[in-house]
Amino acid sequence: MGMTMTQKILADHAGLDRVKGGELIMAKLDMVLGNDVTTPVAVKEFEKIGIDRVFDKKKIAIVADHFTPNKDIKSAEQVRAIREFAEKMGIENFFEVGEMGIEHALLPEKGLVLPGDAVIGADSHTCTYGALGAFSTGVGSTDMAAAMATGEAWFKVPNAIKFMLKGSFNTWVSGKDLILHIIGMIGVDGALYQSMEYTGEGVAAMEMADRFTIANMAIEAGAKNGIFGVDEKTLDYVKGRAKRAFKTYEADSDAEYVRIIEIDLSKIPLTVAFPHLPENTRPAEEAKNIVINQVVIGSCTNGWIEDLRVAAKVLKGKKVNKKVRTIIFPATQAIYLQAMREGLLEIFVEAGCAVSTPTCGPCLGGHMGILAKGERAVATTNRNFVGRMGHPESEVYLASPAVAAASAITGRISTPWEVL
Repeated sequence: MGMTMTQKILADHAGLDRVKGGELIMAKLDMVLGNDVTTPVAVKEFEKIGIDRVFDKKKIAIVADHFTPNKDIKSAEQVRAIREFAEKMGIENFFEVGEMGIEHALLPEKGLVLPGDAVIGADSHTCTYGALGAFSTGVGSTDMAAAMATGEAWFKVPNAIKFMLKGSFNTWVSGKDLILHIIGMIGVDGALYQSMEYTGEGVAAMEMADRFTIANMAIEAGAKNGIFGVDEKTLDYVKGRAKRAFKTYEADSDAEYVRIIEIDLSKIPLTVAFPHLPENTRPAEEAKNIVINQVVIGSCTNGWIEDLRVAAKVLKGKKVNKKVRTIIFPATQAIYLQAMREGLLEIFVEAGCAVSTPTCGPCLGGHMGILAKGERAVATTNRNFVGRMGHPESEVYLASPAVAAASAITGRISTPWEVL
């Protein structure tokens, strides 16, 4: 029996001819990632090891993005600690205010993760890089510490679910709607410790932003990782960004899958996930008239330039409802600049939105958009757990940029067709 894409990548990085699901292996890593929340813990664990160097100064990235610009004294102290560690160890890829972006958008943008890589990050949404045909997954801070020291990590090789995609999205429908639809279909544990492998003619119709969003939310279905095959769009994205050689992988024709799920993209509706789980999905048409207090457009899920263009298309010439705080945060400084040059930021400001520096703050209820008791938000983020964006009695509805922008205008969950 052949191997899946993920299994091939892991076999290669473990120096093995083949691996199979459930096997325990030790694999070499191309990148180890941490942020301002998880890296301070990793640094303390690293220091316990008793060594004075990291395995490779170029293969570690530390991005201060969750509570920065520093929201309080504690966050300032955390960033100071990891800044000093990065300086002491000579870590080349340390990014904070002015240079940083949301980590899972920043690393692909800078060519730090590439097709065929094996990547771990002390953040659950590290699986984003599967959009590039890489194996990437989230780990704990202790694993990050060990990886910074050794350049290796152990894995239980995952089995896989194959998603056969055909057709193309209808107007306004996007990768966010697809992944919400999938999670609603299989549940938040429907792919537990499995690889979600996307293939079929429908993949070619997707933009890279769609693929990043879909891979990002694999963890919301309990998956170990999500992964797409490498095609011309992938290669176009990495062209000019890659500063080193990379290798692409394809699943064997006789690879074994736990399940094969066929999806016609033309049948996917605009989709909303109701509180308090990403699996609690319904078509957006069934969510109409739910009054909201805040809209957040951005994050590692939907802060790409394509997402901002969609939001701007809906918001152009309109005003957001005075009762709706609308916050837009591009995922990186480069995306911010591009949005500025395209006039998107002007559209947002004139519509009454607040445009933020790149940060994870609103997504995890850290800062810059905390919800009060009883408030509701529509967000293009990736989680809507109890208290995710603030008070435990607040509510978060997950949606695409198109639905979020339309909802900001009406003050209730809406579709673009209602405002255009």
